[in-house]
Amino acid sequence: MKKPTWVIEKERAARAGAAATLWLFGLHAVRDALENPRREKLRLVVTKNALDRLGAPVEASGLTPEIADPRKFPAPLDPGSVHQGAALEVKPLDWGPLDDLVMGGGTVLCLDRVTDPHNVGAILRSAEVFGARAVIAPLRHSAPETGALAKTASGALERQPYLRVKNLAGTMEHLRNLGFHLIGLDGTGEILLEEALEQARGPVALVLGAEGPGLRDKTKATCDQIARIGFAGEFGSLNVSNAAAVSLYAVKTRGE
Repeated sequence: MKKPTWVIEKERAARAGAAATLWLFGLHAVRDALENPRREKLRLVVTKNALDRLGAPVEASGLTPEIADPRKFPAPLDPGSVHQGAALEVKPLDWGPLDDLVMGGGTVLCLDRVTDPHNVGAILRSAEVFGARAVIAPLRHSAPETGALAKTASGALERQPYLRVKNLAGTMEHLRNLGFHLIGLDGTGEILLEEALEQARGPVALVLGAEGPGLRDKTKATCDQIARIGFAGEFGSLNVSNAAAVSLYAVKTRGE
C-alpha cells in the first residue's frame, strides 16, 4: 500500500532533521560547546594557536582536532565570519519536552518571528542571566541555531533552552493551561508592564514581536494582556533584545 503524501513528507523532514549539522565558530562558542555534554560534536577544525588557547576542553571532548593553516581555513563558514581559528561541527541541541523545562513555573520568553540571529543571541544571554526557563520561537520565520547566533549568545546557546515550535499560538495556549500568565509587549499596550505583572498570578510568559511588524494579530489575541514598557519621554522605543532584558529584569524583581 502506497504511503500518503503527508506521511512521506513527515518522514523526509525527520531524516533531514536527523542529518542536519551546523558549524559553531569563535573561541568562546567552540569552548562552551566542547564542554557541553548535551552537545553532539562531530568535527573540530583549529589553528595551532587556537588549539593552545582552547586547552583541556579539546582533550576532554574525545575529538581529534584538524590543525588548519590560518590563511586557508577549511571549515565551510560564511565569508566574514570571525572564527578566531576555531570551528566545530555539531548537531543541533535537543532540549526535550517543554513541559519538563517549565515544571514548577519560572519565566518563559516567546518570540514572534524574531529572525535576526544577533537579536536572538542577545536575548538568550539575557534569558540565562535572569533565569528564564526557556526561549520559544516558531519553527518558521525565526532565527535558527547557527554559528552567528551562537557567537552572539556568547555561550548561552549551550545552557539556555531555545525551542522552535510548529505553532507558537498553540504553544502559548499550552503554557496558559500549565498556569502561565501571557503578557504581550507592544508599544500600544494600554497598561504598563509593571501593572500587568502586579495583576499576574503565577509564572509569566513574556511575548515579544519582531522589530517593525511587532506581534501578529493571532499572537496578540492569544495573550492575556498587552502591556508596554514605560519611557521617561513622550516617545521611546527599544531594540527587541533590549526590551527582552528590561522585561526579564522587571519579572525578576517584581514583589521585591
